[in-house]
Amino acid sequence: MRTIAIINQKGGCGKTTCSINLAATLAAKGRRTLLVDMDPQSHCAMGLAVPEAQIHKSVADMLRAGLDGSMAMADIVWQIARNLDLAPSTMALAGIEQQLAAAPDRDRRLVQVLAMVQDRYDTCIIDCPPSIGMLTFNALRAADEVLIPVETGYFAMQGSVKQEQTIQMLARRAGHLVRFKVLATMYDVRTKLAREILSELKKQFGDKLLPVVINFNSKLKEAASFGQPITEYDAASRGMQDFDQLANWLLANPPAPRVAEPDDDAAPMAEPAAASSANPAMSRAAELVERARALSSRSNALSNQLAHDPDAVAEGVAQGAAPTAPAAPIAVEEDPQPIADRDHPYGPDLAAKLAKVYGVRQTRRGLLFVQPGKAAQTLAIAADFNNWNPSLTPMKRDPNLGVWQAVVPVPPGRYRYRLVVDGQWTQDPYNTLVETNPFGELNNVVEIA
Repeated sequence: MRTIAIINQKGGCGKTTCSINLAATLAAKGRRTLLVDMDPQSHCAMGLAVPEAQIHKSVADMLRAGLDGSMAMADIVWQIARNLDLAPSTMALAGIEQQLAAAPDRDRRLVQVLAMVQDRYDTCIIDCPPSIGMLTFNALRAADEVLIPVETGYFAMQGSVKQEQTIQMLARRAGHLVRFKVLATMYDVRTKLAREILSELKKQFGDKLLPVVINFNSKLKEAASFGQPITEYDAASRGMQDFDQLANWLLANPPAPRVAEPDDDAAPMAEPAAASSANPAMSRAAELVERARALSSRSNALSNQLAHDPDAVAEGVAQGAAPTAPAAPIAVEEDPQPIADRDHPYGPDLAAKLAKVYGVRQTRRGLLFVQPGKAAQTLAIAADFNNWNPSLTPMKRDPNLGVWQAVVPVPPGRYRYRLVVDGQWTQDPYNTLVETNPFGELNNVVEIA
């Protein structure tokens, strides 16, 4: 999921207008888009006609829950249009910084939340508040790139360089490389001042200035007043043409892959690129920590979901699976390496927790097989209960959970099976009960009482 944060600590520069209309334009192009409102003023909801009185759960609740698994993004999102969802804010977001002041992961809450839906969306647009604080810092940690809208007015131009320097400093503290682009907004080509300021912006920012401008257009304001994105209000307007060009440029010019680096909450860090070349081991360690946090987040959320699965069997778990199996699969690692390995890079505690998720377990519907795997793969089960024909038991991938699953209704008994991954027969590394087959390979075994 590509994540774009729209940041400027100056108000009135068009952040929310850009956020709403860029998200809507990307959605209209078929990109599954999530718009996250990190501004307590809740202008995204207002600009999309979402009644404030009906917003019972918001981004504030998601950030407060963090990794405890008590909430999922589906609990707060509003479907605005096809391919466009909104995670709204409320004034409760204004108090979240104080509420999380003592939390060690207070500046990572948003990236943890978005990790749980990264397979559900293609793009995430984050509308940030007109201030630099914990909410903006969360957005920077989660972002792959930052757009800085700059009004083509005198005072906005004077503060634009300082604005970029401030965000660059915060990005270094956030510990990863983020692409910055400046977007000229409210441009009125009819005025000499606007033309001169745009020329000055080109001199100051060079290739950091986007080759697209958002012209002053009354239709954009009208659309907001009617609670509609410009894609719905007037698809033939100049404003729509501008956002279409902006979306096309962004799609044609994705940022370089983000590089995670260690962070320092006390002081700005060295440039991430320099730190990466000087100490790649630290970069790798930071990456593993971040991945482990994301995996733990998914694990907690889905374990909570499975705890209420009526098909899960609390006792009598299939032999070879974890003795206290959770009630459903968890979207976690995509490595074929056995998670039960004590030398797993995420540590033995998380490794043991994840090992309970995969493999096979008994449910009231039958045997439930769960495996990690990438979307481009194909997985199936070959077993004695299907006459060793994997085409009879294909596994289906849940894109939201990021796991492959298959449920097979079988009577009580002892069964032998093997995984078939992209046509290759292999052992299930998450079931420790095995026996040698006539070909000298290992079959997994599961027993149902």
